Amino acid sequence: MEILSAPISSCSKEHQKIYQEWFSYTDSDNDGRITGNDATKLFAMSKLSRPELKQVWAIADLKRQGFLGFREFITAMQLIALAQAGHEITQDMLTTAVDLEHLEPPVMEGLDTLIAKSKPSLKISDPDINLTPQPQTPSFLWSASKSVKKMPLSSVTSIVDGLKRLYIEKLQPLEVTYRFNDFASPLLTSSDFDAKPMVMLLGQYSTGKTTFIKHLLRSSYPGAHIGPEPTTDRFVVVMSGPDERSIPGNTIAVQADMPFSGLTTFGTAFLSKFQCSQMPNSLLEHITFVDTPGVLSGEKQRTQRSYDFTGITSWFASKCDLILLLFDPYKLDISDEFKRVIGSLRGHDDKIRVVLNKADQVDTQQLMRVYGALMWSLGKVLNTPEVMRVYIGSFNDKPVNEAAVGPIGKELFEKEQDDLLADLKDIPKKACDRRINEFVKRARAAKIHAYIISHLKKEMPAMMGKAKTQQRLIDNLEDEFGKVQREFHLPAGDFPNVDHFKEVLSGYSIDKFEKLKPKMIQAIDDMLGYDIPELLKNFRNPYE
Repeated sequence: MEILSAPISSCSKEHQKIYQEWFSYTDSDNDGRITGNDATKLFAMSKLSRPELKQVWAIADLKRQGFLGFREFITAMQLIALAQAGHEITQDMLTTAVDLEHLEPPVMEGLDTLIAKSKPSLKISDPDINLTPQPQTPSFLWSASKSVKKMPLSSVTSIVDGLKRLYIEKLQPLEVTYRFNDFASPLLTSSDFDAKPMVMLLGQYSTGKTTFIKHLLRSSYPGAHIGPEPTTDRFVVVMSGPDERSIPGNTIAVQADMPFSGLTTFGTAFLSKFQCSQMPNSLLEHITFVDTPGVLSGEKQRTQRSYDFTGITSWFASKCDLILLLFDPYKLDISDEFKRVIGSLRGHDDKIRVVLNKADQVDTQQLMRVYGALMWSLGKVLNTPEVMRVYIGSFNDKPVNEAAVGPIGKELFEKEQDDLLADLKDIPKKACDRRINEFVKRARAAKIHAYIISHLKKEMPAMMGKAKTQQRLIDNLEDEFGKVQREFHLPAGDFPNVDHFKEVLSGYSIDKFEKLKPKMIQAIDDMLGYDIPELLKNFRNPYE
C-alpha cells in the first residue's frame, strides 16, 4: 500500500535537459523557482483549458508553497503532456498512466522560438545535479532584523518566504524586546520554516512505536532497537538523507540547516540521549518521524530521567504536525509521567491521535472491554467532553491474527489502518496551512506576553520597595493575569501557564523590562489582520 501519492519527477536525461532549459528561461528572478505569474505565461502555451491548468498547478504544488521548484516543474510538464494526450488529470495519474521515463515533453507553442531569441548562452548544468531543488530562501530574507530592508509582500515568492519576512520585521523585534524566547519558545530560525512536517510517537515502552515507524518505512532505521523491554532509550529523529547513518545529538543541535537548535537549552544530559537517524526513503522525503523513549511508570519515572522529559515532549509537540499516542491492550494505565506528558500537549489538541496497537492479541469481546477502558482512562486525563479519535489495529509487518479477532475484526483493522494512513497522507498537503496556524498562535502568545510583562513593569515603584513589590506580583501572578485580561479584553485560554511563568520570572528583575510599546503591538495586529490574509490571497492557485 502506498503511503503517499507524491508527484514523481522521473524522466530521461535527455528530457531533463529540455526541462532544465525551459525552467531556466521561465525562472524570471533566477532564484530556482517559478511563481504563479511565471507559470501562467508558460502554461498558456500548452493550449489547455484553465480548469485543466488549475488542476496541473494544484497537483504539482503539492505542498502549497506558491511556487514550483525544478522537481515540481517536471511534474507539471509531465501532467500537461499527459493531458495533451487525452488523459484525465488526477492525483495518481503519474504513478498509473504511462512510463514516465519515455514520456515525451509537452507541445509548448512558441516556447523554443522565445528561448532562441533570449540570451545565447543558457547555462545548462548536469540534469542529475539540478534535480536537487535550489535553496528556497532569498539571501535578503534572513539577516539581523535591524538591517532588513522593508520589502513589499509582492516581492516574496512563497507563503513560507512571506512568513519569514513577517517574522523578522514584525514578530521577532517584539519577542526580543520582552524576552518571549526565555519564557515560551526560542527564537525561530530559517530552518524552522523550511523543515519537513514531523510526526511524533508517544507511549509506554513496548507499545510498538519503533515497529510502527519501521512498518511505514518498510525497513528499519539506523540505531533502531525493538524488544519487549524499554529498548529505545533516547529521542530519535528519523529523516531523509543520502545514506544510512546516525548523527549524535550534540552535532545535530548546532547544525544551522536543522530545526533542532532550540534543544540546546535542555543541556548536555538530554543531548547525549538525542540522535538523528538518516536514510534514503521516499516517505522520509515528505515526513520526518520522532521516535521517543517509552514513558515510565512507578518508581522508575522519578529516578531514571536525567533531563526534562515533559519539557522536551512539549518542545517537539510545538514543532510537530501530528502526535500519535500509542497504547496496547495490556498497557492501558496512564502513569503520572504519561499524565504530565499529555498535559504538556495542551494547545496542540488538534494534532493528537490515539492508536490502540497490537489489538489482534485479544479476541473481539476483550477488545470491546479494552476500548472502553482506554476511553475511560483518556477521559480522566484529557478533561474534555469530546471523544478523541482512536485508531484500532496491529501496525506491524505480520499478518493480522485472524484466529483471535475473526473475519469481522480483520476487516475493521484494515479500515482503521486505511484511515490512519489517509491521515498521514494529508500531512505534506497541509504542512503549509499548519505552519501558518502555528505562526499565528505564536504571534498571539507573544502579544499577550508583551502585555503581561509591560503590566508588571508598570506596577513596579519608581524608587523604594522594588524587591518587595516584585515578590508580591509573583505571588499574586494569577490575579495580575486577570487584570491584563480585563484591561485589554484578551481570551483567557491564550494566557501562559502560571506556574511556569512564575518560575522563569523569579530569575529576572521586573524593573529592567521594557514598557509597553504600542507601535510594536500595532505591527502584530496589522500582521494578523492584513499581512497574513494578503499573503494567503497572493499565493493561492494562480488559476483560481
